Amino acid sequence: MSEVKQVDVLIGGQGAAAFAAGLYSSRYQVDTLIAGEQFGGETAIGGTIENYPGQPDIDGFDLMMKFKEQVDKLETPTAYSNLKTISKNGDVFRVVLDDDTEIDAISVILAVGRERRKLSLPKEEEWTGNGVSYCSTCDAPLYRNKAAAAVVGGGNAAVEGAVLLSKYAATVYLVYRRDELTRPEPILLKVLEQTDNVKVLYSTEVVELLGSDEAGLTGIRLSKPWEGQDELTIDGLFVEAGADPRLEIPNQLGLEINPDTGEVHVDRSLKTSVEGIYAAGDLTDGTDLKQTITAAAQGAVAALSAYQHVQEVKAGRHDAVQASPAAVSGS
Repeated sequence: MSEVKQVDVLIGGQGAAAFAAGLYSSRYQVDTLIAGEQFGGETAIGGTIENYPGQPDIDGFDLMMKFKEQVDKLETPTAYSNLKTISKNGDVFRVVLDDDTEIDAISVILAVGRERRKLSLPKEEEWTGNGVSYCSTCDAPLYRNKAAAAVVGGGNAAVEGAVLLSKYAATVYLVYRRDELTRPEPILLKVLEQTDNVKVLYSTEVVELLGSDEAGLTGIRLSKPWEGQDELTIDGLFVEAGADPRLEIPNQLGLEINPDTGEVHVDRSLKTSVEGIYAAGDLTDGTDLKQTITAAAQGAVAALSAYQHVQEVKAGRHDAVQASPAAVSGS
């Protein structure tokens, strides 16, 4: 059997919350390990970011590289594997990663973010990368000079994706199941209104993906006709329908979940319902504003809380040794 690694703080994730937690935890000089497979989280695939203080115009991937470089300067190790299982044994958490590495940690910070929603339609998985995408900012340039593309969703990401795609494809359809766009930021809605080649299809859903295994996606079927047709011929479909918190690990621990949001419930110190477990970033109900800056802030707060917990546990162990009969008698 392989040796079990021992750390003070294990941080799950590789996004803004995780790197900020790693930065602060390492500066507190506690033994820290970051574990996660997807570098940079949602920020890294978010395209150009214009609202991060001090970086008025920076690509999300480059911003996350800056986060990681700062953590690397402190020689904080990273395991490029996701958390698979977690259990508690006394004052230690046993974590097993996807690569079967076993780690014992006094405290764990969960910063595993969210999983992008899918349409759950036949051929969706098979045609991912062959006409179906979940990241407009990643794949929009592939549709340069194409006739048409479609975006599904009604939030900031969907509107941003439609506007971005309009710079490449001749026509862009924004398919939204409700009758009004109420969630996007007002400034984004203004830009959308000024973008002539984006057509918004309200109260409409994509009910079927059209194409072939050879050609991939070539069109979509709509839940109701648009301009007399319930089929649209398109070159690409971008699913920007939001994301759900990754709850596999929280559920293993029995963490309290906010029933209204489906997110891990945390207090102001980012403490969860299990002592020694903290959560930060998009996984939590700590704030309604899901942004890189708030994720990073939560990571910093969680690191302080984890550090304090580690100190308390180690102090308790020391006191227990000092008070034991063996220690008193010298035997």
